[in-house]
Amino acid sequence: MPHIAIISASVRTGRNSHRVALYLKKYIETNNLATVEILDLKEYNFPLFDERLRLQPNPTPATIEFAEKIKAANGVIIVTPEYNGGYPAALKNVVDLLYDEWRRKPIAISTVSDGVFGGTQVITSLQFSLWKIRAWTVPAMFPVPKVHDSFDEEGNPVDKAGVDKRAAGFVSELLWCVEAKGKMI
Repeated sequence: MPHIAIISASVRTGRNSHRVALYLKKYIETNNLATVEILDLKEYNFPLFDERLRLQPNPTPATIEFAEKIKAANGVIIVTPEYNGGYPAALKNVVDLLYDEWRRKPIAISTVSDGVFGGTQVITSLQFSLWKIRAWTVPAMFPVPKVHDSFDEEGNPVDKAGVDKRAAGFVSELLWCVEAKGKMI
């Protein structure tokens, strides 16, 4: 069974995007599609890095643990809010921290916002950063508009049937990429 790491990218107080990370974890586990763990950047509380992990003389244990979890995952889902048309500094920090760990890693993107566009403005800049470090971004996306109206704090969707239908396509595309990569190795 594949293993998926879900990066919850917001470290803000009162963050809403974490609700979507919780939902996706429940959805994948409930449907027995993969094993899942959430890598919550708020819990890691990484400092700003001044160098890639492979060039750091004394990386912290948390940094090494995070890198190993990304490397061990068959695929990654990034759940990110949109902040002023971009993605959070905490996410950029960990994207730039790693390099080899991202190479050819299937990564699916879920964008979240309080507004009606569901964070879709962040997709291009995040995809570009991931593309530059040779990650494999999955074509399917999972934008969530008006997240505070769509999910409760535990990640339960208001419209479960509708959200589950969208999640099915999103997750199956990621899992297809994971399987395809496995056949190439």
